[in-house]
Amino acid sequence: MKVLKLLMVVSVASVVVLMTGSFLKAQELKKKLEITSLKDVDEDYAIQGEYIGKRDLNGNPAKLGLQIVAEGNGDFKVVFFPTGLPGDGYSPGDRLYYAKGETTSDGEVILTYDPEPDYQLDVKDGKVLFGTRALFERVERTSPTLGAAPPEGAVVIFDGKNTDMFEPGAKMNDEEKTLWSEAVTKPLEDKPYTLHVEFMHSYMPYARGQARSNSGVYVADCYECQVLDSFGNPPANNESGGFYTVATPLVNMCYPPLQWQTYDFDFTPVKYEDGKKVEPARVTVKHNGVVIHDDIELRETPGRQKEGAGPRPIYLQGHGNKVQYRNIWVLYK
Repeated sequence: MKVLKLLMVVSVASVVVLMTGSFLKAQELKKKLEITSLKDVDEDYAIQGEYIGKRDLNGNPAKLGLQIVAEGNGDFKVVFFPTGLPGDGYSPGDRLYYAKGETTSDGEVILTYDPEPDYQLDVKDGKVLFGTRALFERVERTSPTLGAAPPEGAVVIFDGKNTDMFEPGAKMNDEEKTLWSEAVTKPLEDKPYTLHVEFMHSYMPYARGQARSNSGVYVADCYECQVLDSFGNPPANNESGGFYTVATPLVNMCYPPLQWQTYDFDFTPVKYEDGKKVEPARVTVKHNGVVIHDDIELRETPGRQKEGAGPRPIYLQGHGNKVQYRNIWVLYK
């Protein structure tokens, strides 16, 4: 895959990116394009990603962050985090800067900012120079729980070998030994548990909003934790990590598409006595190792079963997109 070399030049209200070498616009690509493997990505994917700043404008050590999001046909969205990337310095409420990129017929990308920043960027060979002193480098973060082995006593739901723990209809990607979304497990025991799930979004640069690699993990088949390519978006209950209509994550920890990510749920089921609800379901969730919900109370979300006593399955929502899952296990408490 070709790696583009970029040079950003600042004017009063915009940044011009001059691309060396040829830049071919993918006019023939459809808006429903869905790429599930790195071997099929376009040139924009080499630019998309996360960047970490090493120095501030005074040359002192600092944590700064950039997220560059591919939006198809040479267009990009840029989010600048002056206090560091989500999960690495950024706190909710910290000021952010956004830019929209549009490629011209000459292969230049004009980035217009809102609000207008007081800095300039130079991007070359995967590194970004902030002004004349602050340096960014492209990084690919991994969750600290990625590849976590099932603890002793855990129930393995999916390890890439078969779909025996799922109801009929679950399908594997045999080439990668992963599980496609749209799958329902067999019922789990009605007791508190830890659930580990690994997932990967497809690359859909032309899609927007809920059409961008959408799935969901329905804990107890009635509480949906959204699985969506929300890379570069503000947190919301219908974005990555949100419990739809119920709870917004503390921070959006979504990585770029085609990178493996993790959810770790610490779940306590709803409790009934004599047919009456006496205690709500509760959950703590870590997304890529960072707490995004801290012992919150749950209520049912749209799309599946009504809330009720177990045993209940886990549902991996399809939503028409090719989200992949792997390394799924449950440890009862």
